[in-house]
Amino acid sequence: MEEPKHGEPKHGESNEPVEPRPTTGPTQDDVETEAATTAPESTPDDIIGVRRGMFGVTGTGDTSGYGGLVRTVRLPGGTPPPYGGYFDELDDALQAALGPVYDQAIEKIVVFRGELTLHVRREHLVAVATALRNDSALRFELCLGVSGVHFPDDKDRELHAVYHLNSITHNRRVRVEVSIPDADPHIPSLYSVYPTTDWHERETYDFFGILFDGHPALTRVLMPDDWRGHPQRKDYPLGGIPVEYKGARIPPPDERRTYS
Repeated sequence: MEEPKHGEPKHGESNEPVEPRPTTGPTQDDVETEAATTAPESTPDDIIGVRRGMFGVTGTGDTSGYGGLVRTVRLPGGTPPPYGGYFDELDDALQAALGPVYDQAIEKIVVFRGELTLHVRREHLVAVATALRNDSALRFELCLGVSGVHFPDDKDRELHAVYHLNSITHNRRVRVEVSIPDADPHIPSLYSVYPTTDWHERETYDFFGILFDGHPALTRVLMPDDWRGHPQRKDYPLGGIPVEYKGARIPPPDERRTYS
């Protein structure tokens, strides 16, 4: 086969100009770069209580993780617009898709550590998820998972379910969070919108006791069917077998001798 001359296209190639790939504005990569240097202003954090005996508190001299350690439990406050990056475009598109329902559905928006979280009232969860998936300006086709969180001191909002959504089309991510009272732990299932939530919702029920209404088979995943309680709740007993020492007394951590 004769080799093409200099400047001529090779076999199967064309000299036609290649159209640049269309862009839809900032992507997740842009947001992560921006978040490293700037962060939007937020309202004060919501302080829901204190924890004692946890790692992360310094200055007491106790390195055991127990004793007199005290740590404030804070939840990020709402973030006013503008949010930065593609977050403003996402919010505008969601408002257009939901119309008047938007103000009823969205409790607050939080931008924290380069992530956008939509706090959604549970009765509007399915409508918000459907808009996020179907609207061409949003197109969050994939739900990466469902996370349960238990804040015993967050009165009437003790249980949280967090959905992590990803847009393959636009290379964007968003978190959707729903808060419910422990006395009424019901959330509409998103199985009809994102079938991949099947086992994720089952696991969240198994470990936190959140009931996903409308799920086709809400059964335990890891724990036995007759297991009592939900092991990842903070009020679940740790269990275990205590270690016994004959003829010895082990003082509490804050009463032990220091060597510094």
